[in-house]
Amino acid sequence: MKFYMPTKLYQEADCVWHHRGEIGQLGKRALIVTGRHSAKANGSYDDVCRALDDQNIGHALFDEVEENPSIETVMKARDFGAEHQVDMVIGIGGGSPLDAAKAIALMLKHPDEDRDYLYKKGADSSTLPIVEVPTTCGTGSEVTPVSVLTIHAQKTKGSIPHKIFANYALVDGRYLKTAPVSVLHNTAIDALAHLWEAFINADADDYTHMCVAEGLRVWKRSKAVLLGEKPAADEDYNNMMNASALAGMAIAQDGTTLPHGLSYPVTYNQHMPHGRAVGYFQAGYLAAADKADREAALTMAGFQSLDEYQHFYEALCGSDKLSDQDLDYAVDVLSQKPDKLKKAPFSVDKGVLKKIAFFTK
Repeated sequence: MKFYMPTKLYQEADCVWHHRGEIGQLGKRALIVTGRHSAKANGSYDDVCRALDDQNIGHALFDEVEENPSIETVMKARDFGAEHQVDMVIGIGGGSPLDAAKAIALMLKHPDEDRDYLYKKGADSSTLPIVEVPTTCGTGSEVTPVSVLTIHAQKTKGSIPHKIFANYALVDGRYLKTAPVSVLHNTAIDALAHLWEAFINADADDYTHMCVAEGLRVWKRSKAVLLGEKPAADEDYNNMMNASALAGMAIAQDGTTLPHGLSYPVTYNQHMPHGRAVGYFQAGYLAAADKADREAALTMAGFQSLDEYQHFYEALCGSDKLSDQDLDYAVDVLSQKPDKLKKAPFSVDKGVLKKIAFFTK
């Protein structure tokens, strides 16, 4: 067994400001990586700029990260950062900017390498220093070594083989206050998927279970808020952020499994939000798992049955069904990825994948 979590995580109000001195020790000029709008709307970008200015750290903004960031975007940001002679990277936002920031920091450290380096196994994975500031409550990317990029040539997404942990994760629940309800729903479902897939996983161990058990205990506190049964308070936003980080710690140890693998082609082809896509396959995955594992996973999350989970998922993400063609394509793509298949703690063939994919049809 092993547990490796080198990222130093802080969670508190005004987190970025309180830890500006630690940011200041990482470099002299920062590349800030965000999407186009949310980091400015929720105040996180202003908080980072104020902290950097206080520490006399110059900064350049790259705000072109799209949902499900592409290799092309990473390379464009690398060139932009090199032009501005940055020596550290700060990612602000949901999983897309945070994942992109890691890949950009990698490529800035290796300025003479081309895009193929992103997926070069066994290559040096050193990066510029990285700070991650999450503003959604799903991916846990601030504490994982994972960077998932869109590969247009293959019409899917895939994790780069480099394991890249941020130096600091600065978590502040206040940034969720301006998030659209749909974003809270999709990202909370993603956090749940991480927890369940880390638990029902061939590589799970006592340390993974520690993160999963606590993560689900915290995650289920927010169910009533997510269902619109009560308004969110500061404590609820903090709980959602903390559940996401704990889920990230869990998958940092053993990775995700079949639902994530099935979701990537769906996200690419149907432009379905990642949380909604990965949540679509959770009921089928639990149904295929060992009964004791299934019941434990459901109980820890506060569900009495698969049906109750499915009703919850549809309340948050809608009840639209994917087409048979989309599901068959997802099965075909995943069936050719043995590294992902072996993550399931039960025997998997194409027939099993099809049962999981079509479970809610």
